[in-house]
Amino acid sequence: MIRRKSFDRELNELRDLLLQMAEHVNKALVDSITSLKTSDQGLAQKIVSEDVELNAMEERIMDIGTKLIITQQPVAKDLRRIIVAFKISSDLERMGDLALDVAKVTMRLEGQNLIKPLIDIPQMADIVKVMIDESIQSYLEENSDLAYQMAKRDDGVDQLYSRIITDLYSYMSDHPQEASQVMLLMLVGRYIERIGDHATNIGESTVYLVTGKRPDLNQ
Repeated sequence: MIRRKSFDRELNELRDLLLQMAEHVNKALVDSITSLKTSDQGLAQKIVSEDVELNAMEERIMDIGTKLIITQQPVAKDLRRIIVAFKISSDLERMGDLALDVAKVTMRLEGQNLIKPLIDIPQMADIVKVMIDESIQSYLEENSDLAYQMAKRDDGVDQLYSRIITDLYSYMSDHPQEASQVMLLMLVGRYIERIGDHATNIGESTVYLVTGKRPDLNQ
């Protein structure tokens, strides 16, 4: 009984750390879009400097999970809980890196005026933010229905990304002198689209945790 209580306590720590990672990623995404829209170099630099916190949380999750596997030798769903924590932490760390990449675009633009007001990119980021919230909620509640519901939002992200690319290519053909900034904004669209893909990965991990089978929610 004592071993079980200790095991559950450390599993709860894994869950808390994953929630903290998701909150960190969401803030980094929101701040990175704000930095881009406002050309805020200081905010962009702050996002870059805070990335070490996310990495530290991922390392802590790996340490706790590895220790549990070695000392407790979990099986069945208990083992899946640890494996899933590893996978979700990896996805969240990558999402944080992608948000950081958006901030780096702000830094590379060095205060340039944007070629056009940002509309579709922030809209896409708003959908992805909801996906992050729902994906981690589905994990914490072990709610596979919510995981599937969240993944459907990725269609809207993909549609916006396609429109962004089409519009930017059209703009670049008419304004070739702006090719450098256009390409950077295309990268921003790609980074946000990839964050959405990682959110669906978290949904897949949730379904695996609940059912023991991993679906493909990125179809």
